[in-house]
Amino acid sequence: MNSPVTPPSASLTPERPHVRLGFVALSDAAPLAAAALRDMGRRHGISIELCRQPSWAAVRDKLLSGELDAAHALYGLVYGVQLGIGGPRADMAVLMVLNRNGQAITLSSPLADAIERGASVKDALASLGRPPVLAQTFPTGTHAMWLYYWLATQGVHPLSDVRSVVIPPPRMADALVEGALDGFCAGEPWHAVAEARGAGRTVVHTSEIWPDHPEKVLACRRDFVALYPNTARALVRTMLDACEWVDAQEHRLEIADALAASGLLGVPRELIASRLGPVEGVAPLRFFDGGAVNYPRVSDGLWFITQYRRWGMLSGNGDDDAVAAAVNQTALYAQAAQEAGVALPAERRISTLCDGRVWDGSDAKAYLAGFDMRA
Repeated sequence: MNSPVTPPSASLTPERPHVRLGFVALSDAAPLAAAALRDMGRRHGISIELCRQPSWAAVRDKLLSGELDAAHALYGLVYGVQLGIGGPRADMAVLMVLNRNGQAITLSSPLADAIERGASVKDALASLGRPPVLAQTFPTGTHAMWLYYWLATQGVHPLSDVRSVVIPPPRMADALVEGALDGFCAGEPWHAVAEARGAGRTVVHTSEIWPDHPEKVLACRRDFVALYPNTARALVRTMLDACEWVDAQEHRLEIADALAASGLLGVPRELIASRLGPVEGVAPLRFFDGGAVNYPRVSDGLWFITQYRRWGMLSGNGDDDAVAAAVNQTALYAQAAQEAGVALPAERRISTLCDGRVWDGSDAKAYLAGFDMRA
């Protein structure tokens, strides 16, 4: 992946040489930042313009309007739009996965103290004497699904026992400081910021809920792939280069420096770096891992659909496997990875989540039927 710059052949020349990429102020936008700041698209025939967005809803809306060509996006945002859950419906595409792990759940200091003293999560939340207010970042997003899954394993119903609210990631720490929240699930560096401000503490990392879970993806509308296949492939090639670069530990401080800029995260470098690098006892935030991170497995997309059905967000007898196969652009990714010399992992993998349940994508209906706590 480090061969000299050579122009693409005429048949592979990107149809759109300038690509507008959306992102939200999160540490896992690091590959986009690296790609833009280091001009990694040039060798693949594209230039990248980073477009910071205030919320995931803004990312959704600008992808749909065409103001953004593609974006760093929550895996579940793409599927929510595809399925028309809680917003406009459109045919969407997951081009690749950008990272695994790296998210967390932080609770207010009094709740975290109670749990540290031995109280169960259920009892600690009940001690408030009212429904706890817990925030996530998008109704169908990864953070909502991690929060709901974890609460259910603690005997807390995420719909009836909790007031779940949506807040943009950069607002999370402020809202916790202000007492508007009892906790939140989001990406970094906002947990590090909350702890630095004395507002709360991280009680669980999402890699403890689903080890090596998929998280952010490179997303676009499906018609973008159809109209500009060479551009889409060049974008995947570029982001593979960027993910490989960012995944090297010797580059983590360098990218933390870059992310600290006001136009990106606007957070002190040390707070970004503290969780962009290894966290003791926690599966690491990974962007590449030899390409194992980046393949857009259909089974990963299907898992999110099982959770929408579990929590009553999706009903009916749709063909969930077909939806996931259409959204996740495995053929385009495989082409780009082959050109880059990146190995393709197996389509299915076996994952054991924090409740001991195993997900491999082989029988989504049976998996869904096995949950005790549902909507």
